[in-house]
Amino acid sequence: MMQKTKFTRILSLILCMVLAAALTLTAVGCGEEKTMTVESITDGETYGEGANSFAFTVTDKDGNSVSCTVKTDKTIVGDALTELGLIAGDPGPYGLYVKLVNGITADYDVDGTYWAFYIGDEYASTGVDVTPITEGASYTFKVES
Repeated sequence: MMQKTKFTRILSLILCMVLAAALTLTAVGCGEEKTMTVESITDGETYGEGANSFAFTVTDKDGNSVSCTVKTDKTIVGDALTELGLIAGDPGPYGLYVKLVNGITADYDVDGTYWAFYIGDEYASTGVDVTPITEGASYTFKVES
């Protein structure tokens, strides 16, 4: 009987230690969030240098648009825009989850809005982080809900 009581105490102690470790790891995981910043686009300006060139437009939730030209040696739209600091976001299971464009945050988890990515006038079937740059093409981010 005494061994059973001792075993129960040891098991309880181990479970308490595991629980304490789990709570500690949870608290550490809730650390500071990283702050994202991006450049504000000036309408009609050219950003970057390189052999590839494309038009880039940003439309906010009120329908106001600004456009610029992007020049880069990158081959992927998202790589070029990220390198120039024009977009920012978090990596996710489906690619880059763009949350910040032209200083404007659209975060579905917060306010039900998101940045929709367009190639020409068509809603893109690929993410910005896998879309190859096509010379002379236009790419747009629009806030949608």
